Amino acid sequence: MRTLTQAYVGQEATFVDRTSEGEASEKAVVESPVTQRYFELDALRVVAFGVLIFYHIGMYYVLEWGWHIKSDVQFPLLQDVMILTNQWRMSLLFLISAMVFTVVLHRAYDKPTSRWRVSLLLLEKRALRILIPLVFGMFVIVAPQVYVEWTVSGELNTPFSEFYIAYINPNTDLFIDKQSVIGLLTWNHLWFLPYLYVYSAIILLLFPLLRFLEVKALRVLDSLALFSVLVVTIMTAIWLELRTAYPTSHDLLNDWYSHAKYFFVMLVGIVVVLRPALYAAIMRSRYVSLTIAIVLYSVIILDRHDLLGPTGQLMESSHGFRVLVGVVVVLNHWAWLAAILGFGRKYLFRPSRVVNYLNKGVMPYYMVHQTIIVVAAFYLSSRVSSTLGEFILITLITVVGCALTYEVAKRFLILRFLFGLRLNTSPHSSLPTQRNLKCS
Repeated sequence: MRTLTQAYVGQEATFVDRTSEGEASEKAVVESPVTQRYFELDALRVVAFGVLIFYHIGMYYVLEWGWHIKSDVQFPLLQDVMILTNQWRMSLLFLISAMVFTVVLHRAYDKPTSRWRVSLLLLEKRALRILIPLVFGMFVIVAPQVYVEWTVSGELNTPFSEFYIAYINPNTDLFIDKQSVIGLLTWNHLWFLPYLYVYSAIILLLFPLLRFLEVKALRVLDSLALFSVLVVTIMTAIWLELRTAYPTSHDLLNDWYSHAKYFFVMLVGIVVVLRPALYAAIMRSRYVSLTIAIVLYSVIILDRHDLLGPTGQLMESSHGFRVLVGVVVVLNHWAWLAAILGFGRKYLFRPSRVVNYLNKGVMPYYMVHQTIIVVAAFYLSSRVSSTLGEFILITLITVVGCALTYEVAKRFLILRFLFGLRLNTSPHSSLPTQRNLKCS
């Protein structure tokens, strides 16, 4: 039963023309990639992180799904809403990261300098903006979440100061069964950062080959139909072979299903950037992608409510049915990503002051949002009797807390460093561009 549900829960365009905006957008993608800026990626990144914030607030209230802290009032139907975004929210972040990183690499490799030196400089810059915030987050930001979780569960009954001394001590005797090789320190929701850094390093090594293939072979992938078949086939194989054997754990050394899934999504993003005609096809087919996504999402929800018969038994007895389920799950995943990319390119390709501001602040927002949610929920749970009122307060506290964190962090050099903000404060420094991006 609920087979399809478990498949998820287990874990300014510079072009000037007199045509319509839609025609200009498509023409910009296909004909003028050298002068284009990917403003839609900034907007989609902001949307993705916004969805992530509300998703984690939802984790406090959703029935059956475990989290760091849970409300006494939980809603089973909230799963239906959260499954909608569960399918693509993290994949979208990896996809966008790969697309932006590809533009950066293309621009850097076009300069007359040693490619090895360029790669090392980019890797160093990536480390400063990803690994430094990760370490800072593990030592400072994540600790309150762990404290609240273990306090609520009854496993911990000490002041935070005493807990924190044990938390940062790799040789502590506290909770031996919960320790890793670095003691109680954990990255918790910041797992995205080490994964992104490792994938970026691999992409740096592969990029010369990818540029060669861009000219020699990737032209065949300009067909969206062919590309989609290839994507769904590979991702279905990943789903079938790795999902059960290596369930999502956010353990960098053993999380092989997540690695295969998210790294492949990054490769998909690279190809989309390298093939402007493919990107244009994704935009043109956005309604088709959205229709497929909605239909398959509906199938998943029907299965969640046990309206499709004994799917669990069929999963156990029929390999063909398992393959069918894998195709449904993976095609739904890809259809949502393609639809989001398509609608983003169609309607979000112009610059926006709001998006520009929020895009620069996504790292601080990402780093602190879950800690604020957990601490706010812990504090309010015994003080607010209305569930709706509690939800509104948690949301307001989280949004305001994230905004204040960004506003404070960007004003102090050391905090900019610790939160992964650009030390260069040029107003457009965070906008990815396609300048010097070659079109084969």
